[in-house]
Amino acid sequence: MVSYRNLMYGLVNKAVEDLVISQFGEDKWEAILAKAGLDVEVFVSNESYPDEMTYQLVGAASEVLGLPAEQILIAFGEHWVLHTAVESYGPMMKSGGATLKDFLVNLPNFHTRVAMIFPNLQPPRFECTEVTEESLTLHYFTHRPGLQPFVVGLIQGLGKLYGTPAQARLTASRDEGADHDEFAIRWEKAAA
Repeated sequence: MVSYRNLMYGLVNKAVEDLVISQFGEDKWEAILAKAGLDVEVFVSNESYPDEMTYQLVGAASEVLGLPAEQILIAFGEHWVLHTAVESYGPMMKSGGATLKDFLVNLPNFHTRVAMIFPNLQPPRFECTEVTEESLTLHYFTHRPGLQPFVVGLIQGLGKLYGTPAQARLTASRDEGADHDEFAIRWEKAAA
């Protein structure tokens, strides 16, 4: 029996494909699929795929494109927010808040709503503490390793979406023994 803890929806892999094709071309995507050893013609958004497949795509993209996996994950995080999430969850994105700060504080509720659409989804869990007008601490809980750069990209993408440049700095890591990852998030104060 396959554990849902180790599955991602095809929407994630479709977004990786979209990022690669839009920035590097169809031929690079075909080379990445071949390098990853995947014989998939179409990723179906609401179908479940093994997490390993997504990790294979990122690893192959790193090799084919000659870029560090971290850089690809950051770009993917931005792309996820600015394209995939806006197109797939538009009304939910808009209901998340009028400002970047509001959206981040409401992020736990966002994943709860997304889980209603995708019942087998095992999303990460986020909590915000130390919230100020220009910063907060974001606590990131996930069973999936190595996705901290993706979170950095998400924050950067949200900053662009809200016209509020934002940065995320990893301050505690599961890779170094913490029970979850923590990010110091800072953004430019909105003009009055």
